[in-house]
Amino acid sequence: MARIDRVITAGIFSLDGQDFEVENNVWVVGDEREAVVVDAAHDHRPILAALDGRKLAAIVCTHGHNDHINAAAELAEATGAPILLHPDDTMLWEAVYPDRRIDDALTDGAHITVGGAELTVVHTPGHSPGGCCLHLPADGVLFSGDTLFNGGPGATGRSFSSYDVILDSIEHRLLVLPEATVVNTGHGDSTSIGREAGSLAEWRSRQEDR
Repeated sequence: MARIDRVITAGIFSLDGQDFEVENNVWVVGDEREAVVVDAAHDHRPILAALDGRKLAAIVCTHGHNDHINAAAELAEATGAPILLHPDDTMLWEAVYPDRRIDDALTDGAHITVGGAELTVVHTPGHSPGGCCLHLPADGVLFSGDTLFNGGPGATGRSFSSYDVILDSIEHRLLVLPEATVVNTGHGDSTSIGREAGSLAEWRSRQEDR
C-alpha cells in the first residue's frame, strides 16, 4: 500500500475577474523515502513539512487553475522537483507564471512511478481542457482534482470549461473504474466511484447554470 497524506491549504481562487476563498486538498503519495505531490496549492511550507525529508519526485498538477498551482514554483525551487501539467492548460499556467514553463507534460495513459507505487494519468477535460486525474489501481484510489467531487462534477460555466465535456469524462473515464475505488478530491471530503455513479442521470438532466 502506498502512503497517502493529505495537507489542507487555504487561499484565493481567481478566474474571470472573480475571487473566491477556498480550501484545497494537497495529496502526498509515495512511501517513506520518496513521494509525489498532487496539486501544490497556496502555501508550499506545510507541503514541505508533510514530506518530512522525503525526496520529492514530481509536482503533479491536475489542472492549471491558480489555486492548484500557486505553490508549485516555490515547492519546486525548494526541492528541485519537476512540475508536470497537461499542455492543454498552458494558458492557465501562464496566467500565474508568465516567465516559468512547466518541466514536463502529463499525457493520457502515462505512468508515474514513486516509492513502488504506479499512478496512471487519466485525461478528464471539462473543468479545464487539460484536467487530469491520477489512478492508483493497486490501492483502489483515484485523485480526481476538480473533475469529480463528493456529490457531483466539478464546476463549469467558466472560461475554458464545459458541462457536457466534464460529464463525458466522468462517465467514460472514471465511472468505468471499480465501484470500490476511493476518490480523493481537490476540495472537500473523499467519496467513491460507486457512491457517485448512481447520480449520473441526474447530472445529465441539469441545465448548465454554473
